[in-house]
Amino acid sequence: MGELGIDTRVVVLASGAIFLWALLLGVWKYRQMMTNTDHQAHFYVDTAHRAALLYAFATLLVAVFVEFGAWNVVVNLMASGAMILFFVAAIGTYVYHGWRRDTDNQLRDRAPGTSVFMITLIVAEVGGFAVLLAGFVRAQLL
Repeated sequence: MGELGIDTRVVVLASGAIFLWALLLGVWKYRQMMTNTDHQAHFYVDTAHRAALLYAFATLLVAVFVEFGAWNVVVNLMASGAMILFFVAAIGTYVYHGWRRDTDNQLRDRAPGTSVFMITLIVAEVGGFAVLLAGFVRAQLL
C-alpha cells in the first residue's frame, strides 16, 4: 500500500481534529445534561455535538474522494478546504449560540450577514464536493 498524498493526509488530519472537537463537545453536553434541572443540554450545545460528529465523518469521506480523484494537490486542497472551512464555521456558530444560550433557532433570530453566510456555505460545500466527485469520476470511471 502506497503512502497517502499530502492533500489526503491534511484532510484526514482535519477529520481527526473535528472528531476530537466532537468528543469534547460531548463532554460539555453531558455536563449540561447532568447539571440542568431538566437534564437537557442547550439546543445548540446538542446541535454542535451532533454536527461535529457528522462533519468529522463527512470530512473522512471527503478524504476518500481526494485520494482517489484525478485533480492535483492544489485543486484538492482548495475544494476540500472550502468544505472543511464551512464545516468548522457551522460548528463554531452552534458553539457560540450554545455558549451564549441566546436562541434556539439562529435563522429565526438572524444576525446581519446570516443569509450571505448560508448561501456561501451552500456554494462552498456543494461546489467543493462536486469538484471532488468529478475528479473521482474522471480518475476511476473514465
